[in-house]
Amino acid sequence: MKITQHLLLLFALTMGIGLAMAIQTSLNSQLRNVVGSTLNAALISFVIGSCVLAALVLLQTTAKPNLAQLQQVPWYLYLGGCLGVYAISISIYTAPQLGLLTFTGLVIFGQVLSSMLIDHFAWFGLNKTPISITRLLGAIAIFIGVLLTLQR
Repeated sequence: MKITQHLLLLFALTMGIGLAMAIQTSLNSQLRNVVGSTLNAALISFVIGSCVLAALVLLQTTAKPNLAQLQQVPWYLYLGGCLGVYAISISIYTAPQLGLLTFTGLVIFGQVLSSMLIDHFAWFGLNKTPISITRLLGAIAIFIGVLLTLQR
């Protein structure tokens, strides 16, 4: 793979997700302490995020889906919102107890493991990429790294 300016931009933007997730989890965990519960904090986070997203959608110039288009969407494609609720709510609960480094390592390991399975079985319309020994060793290395973060 050739390293281009575009690829470096993609790397930076993607690494920014990790930065944003670490900060978001920390802020939401503190918000939980102020508002009294994990679900209260998650709701506030989602409401604020939904308002920002709605503003961005209104500002974009691409066409918005109409009701007929939304009714044609297979029901399971709407589960992404439910998964977001799970991810945000559980992160608010677990990160302060595990520590942010261990929490993030476990999230990354879970993403790697599920991504390997999704790629291997070509779920959700993705191209098939079989599990190889090197991919498996990479996942194991990440898990060992997570175990090492438990040593404080």
